[in-house]
Amino acid sequence: MMTGGVIGAFACGAVAAVGGPLPGGILLPQEILETTWFSVLATFVALNTVAYVVVSIVKILPAVRIFSRRGGRNRRAETRSIYPDGGPPAAG
Repeated sequence: MMTGGVIGAFACGAVAAVGGPLPGGILLPQEILETTWFSVLATFVALNTVAYVVVSIVKILPAVRIFSRRGGRNRRAETRSIYPDGGPPAAG
């Protein structure tokens, strides 16, 4: 008796990339593929994979700042340079 879902699609006749259908239970016996604990494990692995894909995509994208405390071109009210008058003193 075959259960539906992801495990059922892979276990009984999914088409391989190389060609031709895969026999059911090619790596593990068919009885193990139909157990509840294996379905729970497969679901956990699938959700974990999706979560890591989402996290990695968020890490790649630039940061989105909704509220900015500084307006305009983010300029300071006062200069913080070691030369507050505009430039280094003339040598002389």
